[in-house]
Amino acid sequence: MHRSWWMENGPGCTVTSVTPAPDWAPEDHRYITVSGCFLEYQYVEVAHSSLQIVLALAGFIYACYVVKCITEEEDSFDFIGGFDSYGYQGPQKTSHLQLQPMYMSK
Repeated sequence: MHRSWWMENGPGCTVTSVTPAPDWAPEDHRYITVSGCFLEYQYVEVAHSSLQIVLALAGFIYACYVVKCITEEEDSFDFIGGFDSYGYQGPQKTSHLQLQPMYMSK
């Protein structure tokens, strides 16, 4: 037996307890009638679910935007040596020593 929270707590709903409960009703459930609702609970549940989907989608889009902004900031970080606008060029080695190959005999 399905019961919605919105069935009893919807806008304008009046809950009336029915006594005595029928024989087929479970002991741990109360037997009620609901009247005077502005909207049927099914419509309220659909609106509630739709709002949750819209908020989740907006949150996902915003999270993607934040990640994009963060990754763009990381790419523009200026290291200690700095990057020139023409692209990164590694440090130039200025050594006056000339390397010679070594040959080992057996």
